[in-house]
Amino acid sequence: MSDPVALYDEADKLKDAGKLEEAVAKLKESLAGDANYALAHSALAVVLQKLGRHEDAIAHARRVCEIEPNDPFSFTALSVTYQRAFAGTNNQQFIRMAEDAMEQSRMLQSGH
Repeated sequence: MSDPVALYDEADKLKDAGKLEEAVAKLKESLAGDANYALAHSALAVVLQKLGRHEDAIAHARRVCEIEPNDPFSFTALSVTYQRAFAGTNNQQFIRMAEDAMEQSRMLQSGH
């Protein structure tokens, strides 16, 4: 089995080179080695969003929040993912979800 971190690094280079589908495949390979690798889920959310695959991107951003439920940044990133989904779809539901995720981030930051 390949090293999830090395696969993530390869995916990052592919993403930077504009090879987004290849980056998705490499990130999924990374997650096959470690399904709880939050950074790979986060990167997948970004790349999938760039490909217009908003629902898939949201699923990975949510997974980051499940893996790291006490990290405010995870919820901030989820909020951004929802905002980008709104920009790509004009679905108002995504704005409400973005606001909820941001509120969760604020609550974690303040210790509540």
